[in-house]
Amino acid sequence: MAEIDKCLANDITAPIAIEVFEKVVEDSKAEVFDSSKIILIPDHFTPNKDVASAAQCKILRDFATKYNIKNYFEVGRGGIEHCLIPEKGLVKPGEVFIGADSHTCTYGALGAFSTGVGSTDLGVAMALGKCGLKSPNRLSL
Repeated sequence: MAEIDKCLANDITAPIAIEVFEKVVEDSKAEVFDSSKIILIPDHFTPNKDVASAAQCKILRDFATKYNIKNYFEVGRGGIEHCLIPEKGLVKPGEVFIGADSHTCTYGALGAFSTGVGSTDLGVAMALGKCGLKSPNRLSL
């Protein structure tokens, strides 16, 4: 299990991750592993085009409020998540950064180990601060 420095979710992937998180902590009084290390950015369904997309964003807002998430960017006050994170200095060299988005790996250009994970893995990581990652086999050329 890898210790996680940052977790990222957006308005598409966070609702599933939050549902998993709630199942992981349901029998305890557990909180998120670190409210300053979880990043929630509604950027896919914003501005909201309908009630369903607004409801997706509300799930993030409610979770961020309940668990005092420090890096929650309200609808209309953020931007494109993968631009906003470097602009705000939320990724640093040497960090282990996971996100429920396939473009999360771009932070490797900034010296972090970063990879996309599924919403299920992210939900568990938000509770435990850990994620099961498997190192690939080494190739000799």
